[in-house]
Amino acid sequence: MKTHAKVTRGGTPLSRYQDVVVGSRSLSATLGYEWRIWLASVPGATGLFLRKVFWPGLFASCGKGVVFGANTIVRNPNRIHLGDRVVISEGCILDARNEASKHGIMIGQDVILSNNVMVSCKNGLIRIGDRTGIGAQTIIHSTHHNDVIIGPDVIIGPRCYLVGGGNYNTDRFDIPMAQQGIKSDGGIRLEDDIWLGSNVTILGGVTMGTGSVAAAGAVVTRSIPPRAVCVGVPAKVARMRGELPAETT
Repeated sequence: MKTHAKVTRGGTPLSRYQDVVVGSRSLSATLGYEWRIWLASVPGATGLFLRKVFWPGLFASCGKGVVFGANTIVRNPNRIHLGDRVVISEGCILDARNEASKHGIMIGQDVILSNNVMVSCKNGLIRIGDRTGIGAQTIIHSTHHNDVIIGPDVIIGPRCYLVGGGNYNTDRFDIPMAQQGIKSDGGIRLEDDIWLGSNVTILGGVTMGTGSVAAAGAVVTRSIPPRAVCVGVPAKVARMRGELPAETT
């Protein structure tokens, strides 16, 4: 609802656009954003070259050798930090609206975002560590200061969903749940060397320890110790890495 209010109420249409999309009310920043974002739809090698040349200036910081695929959507780029050799594939969304900080999205070196990945924060922080790979159509969301921290060397399969601050308060009955605000859950922390299979959901308040695995389709609602393999809905530890799977009869 706060996004709806920012888009529809108060100020001029231009100022609302600057607040929600550009991240600055500076006219020069807005014009620079408009020129660069027009290049998002340029196809093929020409588009890759033009974005490589002109897009680094969009961001708070941008390392060397970053690749921007076609039809990438970028909002509040002045709160996005990109490391060296980041690959942002076609159709990705990077939305870094975080009014409380100059940092919204921080992506380390040698990270790849596959097609149609969404990384979105609404007054939260998302940090992605070096050499992490994120599968197609994955959504990573942080809201209301429930940060999502992903360590280095993490493998995230396609169509995963990670959300810090994804639950509303539901105790009152005199007002709709949508007006009761978001619960503080402490966000998500994925430590080093973690593998999430396809269609894994990680909810706020979860820490996955170094070397742990979540099997395809798992819904992780509680923290997982290092080197554990968890499965199911809700996810439970099935075994520890290095142990043989339990025999079934």
